[in-house]
Amino acid sequence: MEKKKGGFVSYIIIGLIIVFAIILGSSTYIVHQNEYVTVRRFGKIVAIAKEPGLHFKTPFIDSTQSITAKVILYDIPASDVITKDKKSMITDTYVIWKIEDPLKYVQTLNAIEARAEERIEASVYNATKNAISSMSQDEVIEARGEQLTQLITQEANSDMEGYGISVVQAQIKALDLPDDNKQAVYERMISERNNIAASYTAQGDAEAQKIHNETDKQVAIIKAEAEKNAAVLEAEGESAYMETLSKAYDTEDKAEFYSYIRGLDALKKSLVGEKTLVLDKNSELAKILYGNFN
Repeated sequence: MEKKKGGFVSYIIIGLIIVFAIILGSSTYIVHQNEYVTVRRFGKIVAIAKEPGLHFKTPFIDSTQSITAKVILYDIPASDVITKDKKSMITDTYVIWKIEDPLKYVQTLNAIEARAEERIEASVYNATKNAISSMSQDEVIEARGEQLTQLITQEANSDMEGYGISVVQAQIKALDLPDDNKQAVYERMISERNNIAASYTAQGDAEAQKIHNETDKQVAIIKAEAEKNAAVLEAEGESAYMETLSKAYDTEDKAEFYSYIRGLDALKKSLVGEKTLVLDKNSELAKILYGNFN
Protein backbone atom coordinates (compact mmCIF):
# COMPACT_ATOMS: atom_id res chain seq x y z
CA MET A 1 0.00 0.00 0.00
CA GLU A 2 2.78 2.39 0.92
CA LYS A 3 4.50 1.47 -2.32
CA LYS A 4 1.46 2.42 -4.33
CA LYS A 5 1.15 5.64 -2.39
CA GLY A 6 4.78 6.55 -3.10
CA GLY A 7 4.31 5.88 -6.79
CA PHE A 8 1.20 8.08 -6.86
CA VAL A 9 3.13 10.94 -5.26
CA SER A 10 5.83 10.59 -7.87
CA TYR A 11 3.25 10.90 -10.64
CA ILE A 12 1.82 14.03 -9.02
CA ILE A 13 5.29 15.61 -8.82
CA ILE A 14 6.02 14.77 -12.43
CA GLY A 15 2.63 16.15 -13.42
CA LEU A 16 3.26 19.39 -11.51
CA ILE A 17 6.64 19.75 -13.19
CA ILE A 18 5.05 19.31 -16.61
CA VAL A 19 2.31 21.83 -15.79
CA PHE A 20 4.90 24.30 -14.50
CA ALA A 21 6.94 23.86 -17.67
CA ILE A 22 3.85 24.45 -19.82
CA ILE A 23 2.93 27.55 -17.81
CA LEU A 24 6.49 28.85 -17.97
CA GLY A 25 6.69 28.23 -21.72
CA SER A 26 3.34 29.95 -22.24
CA SER A 27 4.37 32.99 -20.21
CA THR A 28 7.68 33.71 -21.96
CA TYR A 29 8.77 34.54 -25.50
CA ILE A 30 12.05 35.45 -27.20
CA VAL A 31 12.69 38.46 -29.42
CA HIS A 32 15.48 37.89 -31.93
CA GLN A 33 17.78 40.42 -33.56
CA ASN A 34 16.12 42.44 -36.38
CA GLU A 35 12.65 41.43 -35.19
CA TYR A 36 9.57 42.94 -33.58
CA VAL A 37 7.10 40.85 -31.56
CA THR A 38 3.52 41.99 -30.95
CA VAL A 39 1.59 40.68 -27.94
CA ARG A 40 -2.17 40.29 -28.39
CA ARG A 41 -4.79 39.75 -25.73
CA PHE A 42 -8.21 38.73 -27.00
CA GLY A 43 -7.17 39.99 -30.46
CA LYS A 44 -6.03 43.42 -29.23
CA ILE A 45 -2.36 44.43 -29.25
CA VAL A 46 -1.28 45.13 -25.68
CA ALA A 47 2.51 45.28 -26.14
CA ILE A 48 5.22 45.45 -28.78
CA ALA A 49 8.69 44.14 -27.91
CA LYS A 50 11.57 45.61 -29.90
CA GLU A 51 14.57 44.74 -27.72
CA PRO A 52 16.18 41.32 -28.32
CA GLY A 53 16.02 38.87 -25.43
CA LEU A 54 13.58 36.99 -23.16
CA HIS A 55 10.22 38.64 -22.43
CA PHE A 56 7.15 37.69 -20.39
CA LYS A 57 3.41 37.63 -21.15
CA THR A 58 0.23 36.38 -19.53
CA PRO A 59 0.07 32.61 -20.08
CA PHE A 60 -2.78 31.07 -22.10
CA ILE A 61 -4.31 34.49 -22.70
CA ASP A 62 -1.68 36.45 -24.62
CA SER A 63 -0.48 35.43 -28.10
CA THR A 64 2.55 36.69 -30.00
CA GLN A 65 3.30 37.55 -33.64
CA SER A 66 6.79 38.06 -35.11
CA ILE A 67 7.41 40.89 -37.58
CA THR A 68 10.69 41.43 -39.37
CA ALA A 69 12.67 44.58 -38.62
CA LYS A 70 15.15 43.98 -41.46
CA VAL A 71 15.66 46.26 -44.44
CA ILE A 72 13.83 44.70 -47.41
CA LEU A 73 14.62 45.01 -51.12
CA TYR A 74 11.64 45.03 -53.50
CA ASP A 75 12.05 45.11 -57.28
CA ILE A 76 9.14 46.94 -58.92
CA PRO A 77 8.13 45.90 -62.47
CA ALA A 78 9.01 48.33 -65.29
CA SER A 79 6.30 50.87 -66.17
CA ASP A 80 5.60 53.65 -68.67
CA VAL A 81 5.43 57.30 -67.61
CA ILE A 82 4.78 60.48 -69.61
CA THR A 83 6.97 63.60 -69.41
CA LYS A 84 5.77 67.20 -69.36
CA ASP A 85 6.38 67.48 -73.12
CA LYS A 86 4.26 64.33 -73.70
CA LYS A 87 7.16 61.94 -74.32
CA SER A 88 6.92 58.35 -73.15
CA MET A 89 9.66 56.88 -70.97
CA ILE A 90 10.14 53.46 -69.37
CA THR A 91 11.27 53.29 -65.73
CA ASP A 92 12.59 50.21 -63.95
CA THR A 93 12.77 50.85 -60.20
CA TYR A 94 13.74 49.06 -57.01
CA VAL A 95 12.79 50.04 -53.46
CA ILE A 96 14.58 49.57 -50.16
CA TRP A 97 12.08 49.70 -47.29
CA LYS A 98 11.62 48.73 -43.64
CA ILE A 99 8.93 48.66 -40.97
CA GLU A 100 9.31 51.75 -38.82
CA ASP A 101 6.11 51.53 -36.74
CA PRO A 102 4.99 47.91 -36.20
CA LEU A 103 1.70 48.97 -34.58
CA LYS A 104 0.57 50.94 -37.65
CA TYR A 105 1.88 48.15 -39.87
CA VAL A 106 -0.31 45.57 -38.10
CA GLN A 107 -3.37 47.83 -37.85
CA THR A 108 -3.36 48.89 -41.54
CA LEU A 109 -1.88 45.90 -43.36
CA ASN A 110 -2.30 43.13 -40.80
CA ALA A 111 1.47 42.60 -41.01
CA ILE A 112 1.18 40.98 -44.45
CA GLU A 113 4.29 41.71 -46.50
CA ALA A 114 2.57 41.15 -49.86
CA ARG A 115 0.01 43.86 -49.04
CA ALA A 116 2.81 46.19 -47.98
CA GLU A 117 4.63 45.73 -51.28
CA GLU A 118 1.41 46.36 -53.22
CA ARG A 119 1.05 49.69 -51.43
CA ILE A 120 4.74 50.50 -51.92
CA GLU A 121 4.55 49.72 -55.65
CA ALA A 122 1.53 52.00 -56.10
CA SER A 123 3.09 54.77 -54.03
CA VAL A 124 6.44 54.66 -55.82
CA TYR A 125 4.75 54.56 -59.24
CA ASN A 126 2.67 57.64 -58.38
CA ALA A 127 5.74 59.45 -57.03
CA THR A 128 7.71 58.55 -60.18
CA LYS A 129 4.85 59.65 -62.44
CA ASN A 130 4.47 62.97 -60.59
CA ALA A 131 8.22 63.70 -60.69
CA ILE A 132 8.67 62.86 -64.38
CA SER A 133 5.43 64.52 -65.52
CA SER A 134 6.73 67.79 -64.06
CA MET A 135 9.84 67.69 -66.30
CA SER A 136 10.59 67.62 -70.00
CA GLN A 137 12.32 64.56 -71.40
CA ASP A 138 15.67 66.37 -71.52
CA GLU A 139 15.24 67.52 -67.90
CA VAL A 140 14.44 63.96 -66.81
CA ILE A 141 17.60 62.67 -68.49
CA GLU A 142 19.68 65.38 -66.80
CA ALA A 143 18.04 64.76 -63.37
CA ARG A 144 18.41 60.98 -63.38
CA GLY A 145 20.44 59.68 -60.50
CA GLU A 146 20.56 61.39 -57.12
CA GLN A 147 18.16 64.24 -57.89
CA LEU A 148 15.38 62.03 -59.27
CA THR A 149 15.91 59.46 -56.51
CA GLN A 150 15.43 62.09 -53.81
CA LEU A 151 12.23 63.41 -55.37
CA ILE A 152 10.65 59.95 -55.68
CA THR A 153 11.86 58.73 -52.26
CA GLN A 154 10.54 61.78 -50.41
CA GLU A 155 7.07 61.61 -51.95
CA ALA A 156 6.76 57.84 -51.55
CA ASN A 157 7.98 58.03 -47.97
CA SER A 158 5.38 60.61 -46.99
CA ASP A 159 2.64 58.41 -48.49
CA MET A 160 3.80 55.20 -46.75
CA GLU A 161 4.22 56.80 -43.33
CA GLY A 162 0.58 56.07 -42.51
CA TYR A 163 1.28 52.35 -42.90
CA GLY A 164 4.22 52.38 -40.49
CA ILE A 165 6.63 51.85 -43.40
CA SER A 166 9.77 53.87 -44.17
CA VAL A 167 10.97 54.02 -47.78
CA VAL A 168 14.73 54.20 -47.36
CA GLN A 169 15.39 54.63 -51.09
CA ALA A 170 13.43 54.42 -54.32
CA GLN A 171 16.05 54.17 -57.05
CA ILE A 172 15.44 54.09 -60.81
CA LYS A 173 17.91 51.45 -61.95
CA ALA A 174 17.04 51.86 -65.65
CA LEU A 175 15.50 54.81 -67.48
CA ASP A 176 14.85 54.00 -71.12
CA LEU A 177 12.99 55.26 -74.16
CA PRO A 178 10.47 53.36 -76.27
CA ASP A 179 12.04 51.82 -79.36
CA ASP A 180 10.01 53.99 -81.75
CA ASN A 181 11.62 57.28 -80.65
CA LYS A 182 14.85 56.13 -79.01
CA GLN A 183 17.02 56.73 -82.09
CA ALA A 184 15.57 60.18 -82.74
CA VAL A 185 16.24 61.24 -79.15
CA TYR A 186 19.80 59.91 -79.28
CA GLU A 187 20.46 61.80 -82.53
CA ARG A 188 19.05 65.00 -81.06
CA MET A 189 21.18 64.62 -77.94
CA ILE A 190 24.29 64.02 -80.07
CA SER A 191 23.48 67.10 -82.17
CA GLU A 192 23.02 69.23 -79.04
CA ARG A 193 26.30 68.02 -77.57
CA ASN A 194 28.07 68.73 -80.88
CA ASN A 195 26.62 72.25 -80.90
CA ILE A 196 27.82 72.82 -77.35
CA ALA A 197 31.27 71.49 -78.26
CA ALA A 198 31.39 73.75 -81.35
CA SER A 199 30.40 76.73 -79.20
CA TYR A 200 33.19 75.98 -76.71
CA THR A 201 35.66 75.57 -79.59
CA ALA A 202 34.63 78.90 -81.13
CA GLN A 203 34.96 80.64 -77.76
CA GLY A 204 38.39 79.09 -77.31
CA ASP A 205 39.51 80.16 -80.79
CA ALA A 206 38.27 83.71 -80.21
CA GLU A 207 40.05 83.87 -76.87
CA ALA A 208 43.24 82.47 -78.43
CA GLN A 209 43.11 85.05 -81.25
CA LYS A 210 42.57 87.81 -78.71
CA ILE A 211 45.61 86.68 -76.74
CA HIS A 212 47.63 86.35 -79.97
CA ASN A 213 46.68 89.88 -81.08
CA GLU A 214 47.51 91.30 -77.67
CA THR A 215 50.88 89.51 -77.72
CA ASP A 216 51.68 90.85 -81.21
CA LYS A 217 50.76 94.33 -80.03
CA GLN A 218 53.03 94.07 -77.00
CA VAL A 219 55.86 92.68 -79.17
CA ALA A 220 55.47 95.57 -81.66
CA ILE A 221 55.50 98.12 -78.82
CA ILE A 222 58.57 96.56 -77.20
CA LYS A 223 60.36 96.30 -80.58
CA ALA A 224 59.57 99.92 -81.50
CA GLU A 225 60.75 101.08 -78.08
CA ALA A 226 63.94 99.03 -78.46
CA GLU A 227 64.61 100.43 -81.94
CA LYS A 228 63.99 103.94 -80.64
CA ASN A 229 66.40 103.42 -77.76
CA ALA A 230 68.95 101.84 -80.12
CA ALA A 231 68.72 104.83 -82.48
CA VAL A 232 69.18 107.21 -79.56
CA LEU A 233 72.17 105.23 -78.29
CA GLU A 234 73.65 105.03 -81.79
CA ALA A 235 73.28 108.79 -82.27
CA GLU A 236 74.80 109.41 -78.87
CA GLY A 237 77.66 107.02 -79.75
CA GLU A 238 78.29 108.75 -83.08
CA SER A 239 78.24 112.10 -81.35
CA ALA A 240 80.67 110.88 -78.69
CA TYR A 241 82.86 109.31 -81.39
CA MET A 242 83.00 112.50 -83.43
CA GLU A 243 83.68 114.52 -80.32
CA THR A 244 86.51 112.15 -79.29
CA LEU A 245 87.89 112.15 -82.84
CA SER A 246 87.75 115.90 -82.99
CA LYS A 247 89.66 116.18 -79.73
CA ALA A 248 92.20 113.53 -80.78
CA TYR A 249 93.06 115.27 -84.07
CA ASP A 250 92.57 118.92 -83.24
CA THR A 251 96.08 119.90 -84.49
CA GLU A 252 97.54 119.80 -88.03
CA ASP A 253 100.19 117.21 -87.10
CA LYS A 254 97.58 114.87 -85.57
CA ALA A 255 95.36 115.32 -88.61
CA GLU A 256 98.21 114.44 -91.01
CA PHE A 257 99.09 111.37 -88.90
CA TYR A 258 95.46 110.27 -88.95
CA SER A 259 95.36 110.68 -92.75
CA TYR A 260 98.56 108.65 -92.99
CA ILE A 261 97.12 105.79 -90.90
CA ARG A 262 93.92 105.74 -92.91
CA GLY A 263 95.93 105.72 -96.12
CA LEU A 264 97.95 102.71 -94.91
CA ASP A 265 94.75 100.84 -94.04
CA ALA A 266 93.28 101.58 -97.43
CA LEU A 267 96.51 100.50 -99.18
CA LYS A 268 96.62 97.27 -97.19
CA LYS A 269 93.08 96.39 -98.18
CA SER A 270 93.74 97.30 -101.83
CA LEU A 271 96.83 95.08 -102.17
CA VAL A 272 95.14 91.85 -101.16
CA GLY A 273 95.70 89.38 -103.99
CA GLU A 274 97.40 90.13 -107.30
CA LYS A 275 96.19 93.56 -108.33
CA THR A 276 97.43 96.55 -110.36
CA LEU A 277 96.78 99.97 -108.88
CA VAL A 278 96.55 103.10 -110.97
CA LEU A 279 97.01 106.07 -108.68
CA ASP A 280 97.08 109.79 -109.18
CA LYS A 281 100.46 111.13 -108.19
CA ASN A 282 98.81 113.61 -105.86
CA SER A 283 96.71 110.99 -104.05
CA GLU A 284 97.41 110.06 -100.46
CA LEU A 285 98.33 106.49 -101.41
CA ALA A 286 100.87 107.71 -103.99
CA LYS A 287 102.37 110.00 -101.43
CA ILE A 288 102.74 107.06 -99.02
CA LEU A 289 104.42 104.92 -101.69
CA TYR A 290 106.78 107.67 -102.65
CA GLY A 291 107.38 108.63 -99.07
CA ASN A 292 106.17 112.10 -99.63
CA PHE A 293 103.99 113.20 -96.68
CA ASN A 294 104.09 116.94 -97.32
